[in-house]
Amino acid sequence: MEGDLRGRPAEAREKRRDAASSAAIVIIFLLVALTHLLVLAAHFGAADPLIWWQQRAYAADDGPGGNAVAPDRLLSPDLEDNNPAACLSRHEASRRWKPTAFPVPPYLVERLRRYEANHRRCGPRTALYREAVSRLRSAARNADHAAAGDRHHTCKYVVWIPTEGLGNRMLSLVSTFLYALLTDRVLLVHEPPEMQGLFCEPFPGTTWLLQPADFPHKLDAAAFSSRSKESYVNMLHNNIIRYGYGAQVLPAYVYLHLETVFLLTESVKLRLQNHTFCEEDHRLLNKFDWMVVKSDNYFAVALFMMPMYPRELERMFPAKGAVFHHLGRYLLRPGNRVWGMVDRFFEGYLAGADERLGMHVRNKQIFPVPPEIMFEQILRCAREHHLLPQVLATSEPPTAEAKKKKAVAVLMLSLKPEYHDKLHAMYYTNATVAGDVVVSVHQPSHDGEQQSDARAHNERALAEIYLLSFCDRMVTTGWSTFGYVAQALAGIRPWMLLPVNRNKMRADVACVRPPSVEPCMHPQPSLLTCQQGPRHLDDPVKRVPFLRHCEDVPLGLKLLD
Repeated sequence: MEGDLRGRPAEAREKRRDAASSAAIVIIFLLVALTHLLVLAAHFGAADPLIWWQQRAYAADDGPGGNAVAPDRLLSPDLEDNNPAACLSRHEASRRWKPTAFPVPPYLVERLRRYEANHRRCGPRTALYREAVSRLRSAARNADHAAAGDRHHTCKYVVWIPTEGLGNRMLSLVSTFLYALLTDRVLLVHEPPEMQGLFCEPFPGTTWLLQPADFPHKLDAAAFSSRSKESYVNMLHNNIIRYGYGAQVLPAYVYLHLETVFLLTESVKLRLQNHTFCEEDHRLLNKFDWMVVKSDNYFAVALFMMPMYPRELERMFPAKGAVFHHLGRYLLRPGNRVWGMVDRFFEGYLAGADERLGMHVRNKQIFPVPPEIMFEQILRCAREHHLLPQVLATSEPPTAEAKKKKAVAVLMLSLKPEYHDKLHAMYYTNATVAGDVVVSVHQPSHDGEQQSDARAHNERALAEIYLLSFCDRMVTTGWSTFGYVAQALAGIRPWMLLPVNRNKMRADVACVRPPSVEPCMHPQPSLLTCQQGPRHLDDPVKRVPFLRHCEDVPLGLKLLD
């Protein structure tokens, strides 16, 4: 008994020493882990290690609650393993946007990761790509391999050709990418000199750029038209390809012409070619390994009208009004040169404001109106919807208690300087009615005319699209693809200036607020030539519950939640 009593204090001391040693080991481990975390965060360029850690955690699960995915989850976590300085906007743009009202669907994330894996397998600089290019250049009429039983080994491609202004290009590029997702094709982009470096590479470990030497046909917008012999419609009319046949000997590639056709009758009507969005046509198009697409519009809307895609589209986009919002943010991040312009202007002129109002004014050349009429419409819209404070007819401020004034920064975007100058003079010369708001007006550039073939012009246009998307509220101009892109990226419903009634030279309604942030597809796809489906209905809105006509283009179509 005495021996036991004498030994217990020693045993207790031994246990305390073991506990202290264990605690020291745990502390050392935590310090080492924290050091590694800080080193990793610095390596990846994170200003705040906690933010970096949270971004990595989102890559490992479905976000808070497991029901919604963090917005940055759209971007591949594998992009973190590359040099983060290669695309600064990839992370910095997300903190400038207002919190999104559209949670990212987990299935869309899954499909994007699957696409990226396929792009790495089949994209440029891979053995499968070299094999596909070899068949293409040999004009071996390679498209239908089904009879040979090797279709599952074959990579398929869609080549995007840019045309028209930057807004049109961004809409058609996102549409082409959605088509690639639906058809398991690899998206390849022709990058002419005026687009070099505009956008970051969106896919990890590969490139989306098609080298001109890899394609047997000159790659520019002028080289492809509705008259091209490679056009799908022309090949169909000339019986080079036919419906309903099994294995066919097909040309090496097919060109799908999706440019808008303007019909100037008693009013402007916009159409696409026949045989472009019928199910039987797309089943035939799917037989080609190589496809070239040139479009000036948001034809993603038409894909939702086709009977062969609805199940997959429903899973990817349960909210139909967020298609461009998600895919645009994923695909179209500005390159570093453009992002530098965005960052400098935002920090210099917009960041310190309590509220930012963006205005994009586009006076269309088809039906231009005098600037003073357009400016009156802008003021009427702002007054009716309380977007800007009213001013007194004097520069004397009203007597009021001294208090901190609300700072409102107006971002005015236009090819012309008149609208900025008039609005700036109004708030510089006159006091506001309540006297508690200070309004500043800023315009980054005014190039005079659209110059789509000039790289510097496109850089400024892209920078201004992103600046507009960072505003709290926005006013856009009807028919403008520039405004469509900015509102969809932001996820903000704008106040849209409607076309002027040319008989009165005044808009009956100054502006309206569309129910969806989705862009408008200006031309209607013709369904009258389809062999399958309700071809007797020329108006798809009558049969598709999530389609509406556009507020600015009466026959145009847009997606609605």
